[in-house]
Amino acid sequence: QVQLVESGGGLVQPGGSLRLSCAASGSILSITTMGWYRQAPGKQRELVAVITGGGSTNYADSVKGRFTISRDNAKNTVYLQMSSLKPEDTAVYYCNARLVAVTRLSEHDYWGQGTQVTVSS
Repeated sequence: QVQLVESGGGLVQPGGSLRLSCAASGSILSITTMGWYRQAPGKQRELVAVITGGGSTNYADSVKGRFTISRDNAKNTVYLQMSSLKPEDTAVYYCNARLVAVTRLSEHDYWGQGTQVTVSS
């Protein structure tokens, strides 16, 4: 069984910073990509940032230059450093891992439970 556990969300003022963490655990053979998505009320879930095992990254245009994704392969953990936060960044942030688990010998997407980020004065 695979679990993704997120932490680090909360309330922050505009212009502030937050750091999200997500650790994957369980019977994991390999992880291809790890990333962050977000979903604001009334909107579809959207990609925020993704990182490969080799460190290649991709960001949504709306967060480029403000957010930084990083990954610790030894700990199966992905981080999202968010700076210069704006009210429009308010959303539930979900961790994603595309991986091969011992019990499912093909690549699948796994999701965390989500963590709320609220940017408000």
